Amino acid sequence: MQLKYNRQSSLGSSIIKTLFKLLLVVVVFIFSIFLIEKVNFPSPEKKYKIDITNEIKKL
Repeated sequence: MQLKYNRQSSLGSSIIKTLFKLLLVVVVFIFSIFLIEKVNFPSPEKKYKIDITNEIKKL
């Protein structure tokens, strides 16, 4: 007795698999944004003021 091999998946199961993968990607994306927000990146302590008036006069 040979088992019948069904190569084509049904439309409903393929849509469910696609939605599950999309949901998983969205959850990972939101989790990564949450983790990035928790990291304290260094910010510059000195505010730089660049005088560009001399460069504008040359133009």
